[in-house]
Amino acid sequence: MIHSSPLGYCAHMVVISVNNLEKTLKDSPLFSNVTFAVEKGTRIGLIGQNGCGKSTLLKLLDGSMESDEGTISYAKDILISTLSQRIDIDEKMSVRDFLYTSIHPHITLLNRYNYLLKQKETPKSHKEILHLQHLIEEVDAWHILNRYESFLSELNGPSLDTLMGTLSGGGVKKVAVSRLFAAKNDLVFLDEITNHLDIQTIKWIENYLVSNSITAMIVTHDRYFLENVCQTIFELDGGSLYSYPGSYSTYLIRREERYAAQKAEQEKIKSILRVELKWLQRGPRARATKDSGRIDRIAALQESIVVQEAPRKDFTSLAVKSSKKIVDIENVSKWYDGKKVIDNFSHSFLPMERVGLIGENGSGKSTLLDLIAKEIECDEGTIERGFHTHIGYYDQVDALINFSTTVLDFMSDIAPLIYIEKGVSVSAAKFLELFGFPISLHRQPISLLSGGERRRLYLISILAKSPNFLLLDEPTNDLDIDTIGQLELFLSNFEGCVLIASHDRAFLDSSCDTLFIFEEDKEISKSPYSYSEWEQRGEEEKASKKDEIIKEKVDSRPKRETKGLTFKEKKELEKITDTIASLEKEIASLEASFSDPSIDPLAMRDFTMRYKESQKELEVSLLRWEYLEEKNLE
Repeated sequence: MIHSSPLGYCAHMVVISVNNLEKTLKDSPLFSNVTFAVEKGTRIGLIGQNGCGKSTLLKLLDGSMESDEGTISYAKDILISTLSQRIDIDEKMSVRDFLYTSIHPHITLLNRYNYLLKQKETPKSHKEILHLQHLIEEVDAWHILNRYESFLSELNGPSLDTLMGTLSGGGVKKVAVSRLFAAKNDLVFLDEITNHLDIQTIKWIENYLVSNSITAMIVTHDRYFLENVCQTIFELDGGSLYSYPGSYSTYLIRREERYAAQKAEQEKIKSILRVELKWLQRGPRARATKDSGRIDRIAALQESIVVQEAPRKDFTSLAVKSSKKIVDIENVSKWYDGKKVIDNFSHSFLPMERVGLIGENGSGKSTLLDLIAKEIECDEGTIERGFHTHIGYYDQVDALINFSTTVLDFMSDIAPLIYIEKGVSVSAAKFLELFGFPISLHRQPISLLSGGERRRLYLISILAKSPNFLLLDEPTNDLDIDTIGQLELFLSNFEGCVLIASHDRAFLDSSCDTLFIFEEDKEISKSPYSYSEWEQRGEEEKASKKDEIIKEKVDSRPKRETKGLTFKEKKELEKITDTIASLEKEIASLEASFSDPSIDPLAMRDFTMRYKESQKELEVSLLRWEYLEEKNLE
């Protein structure tokens, strides 16, 4: 049973404190002895394999589920909101009305106030209305609707009058995110916040969380998001919670150090155990003269040895050999409800081509994949496959229709034997083991798997069919980071074509070397660069255009007769070189501090903010220095 109590205030305010939390679901222990505290302004990334209990932990923390053991203490009058993986909606409800379905205390005040206004006024209700007006004013709740509408606009979301049932998954997520941020919160729990959102929206959320110093615990598989936003990483592993102060990249280094330390400790225990077992194997006469407690010690040593799982084999499959012609798309267009989604697109795929599809939600990425997979027909143009082209389509719809089927029966029906390389095949059961499904799960109905486990099962069922052209629609949604890494490794060795629609920037960088960009005019442009290279070039192009505008304004001013620097500018040039040197030194010092494990997370947050400020100051100073130097040479 969970016990909660209020926390006091301190210099570094703790908003929530957890002690010895424990939870078991479906007779299976998820985690135990979970203890930590979250300070105001800290953003924590919570990671771990599918089914390890990440979503359950968030539900325990926000009070929507009770723990078996342990205590949770909250700061006084704390406001907490959660963005769940699955967002419940009434399809007939408007986006405006969706705001007022929130259980946030401030929105509850507004709902009560609006309800009383619609009722016949009595002296008692009049008094309550006046009281509510005071409370709403005190917590600044009058502006929640305005903030909600403003966020929707910034996220390119729907209008307030739009029906929720008409929205895509990404549209619903934008509405839910806007509602979450519209009301004041002291702590937010974000469960897979990046799922179904386009890259621009994800970057907006990153900036909002950081610039507003939002206190948050975030479950996500998006490694760039974790790196850019989080100051501490929590990992649920083997029923325990491990804390790693610092960024995601720092976590990777420290996790490897933990694994190495654990391995060394295990080897030490095994060495001691061998000695103790030799003693135990000696005769009773010899043992009688020894410490009888050694037998208990041996039992304890045996229990302390962690049974290491067999290393998961890399994702691999034997792709069907393709012909010279793979897929030819010629002048294809597609309309939905009278609106053009794809306009006159052509492309002939080459062997081993790896293409990422990027664009806003609803821009047509899934439509193109559906067209190539022949799930739908094009309205204009043609799509022709090569004779030996075998397509494997991993779409966003959960294709595991019969949830009562067991995991093993599902895989056996697809392929009793699966070829993993030339001349080598394994059984369906062995294939499941290779990809993270132990024998204990084989006879379990699919309905009992977590959402991420079902998606992983669906993914490997596609790979088991040995396709030579993979269509992957948001493949990283609901997968844990380890599985995404395995998929990346598979794709790096895959001898076929890959077409990927994804918002996961790290996955795109790892798996794709060219891009199709879905533009606002429904045309699809092509880029021969990885995502990061394309993004960098876009930023450089924006900066160049900005410089051109500034230059045009400067050139349009009346020309001065004098050349060279004025006395004041000479003094400025002398001073600015010292400023640049000081900023470069400060930036180098801050970069070095990021790898220091002893730094407090709150201090790390301040360092990160100062680091970004210093970089901007340095950029401005360098531009000014260049201008003065050029003028000095005139």
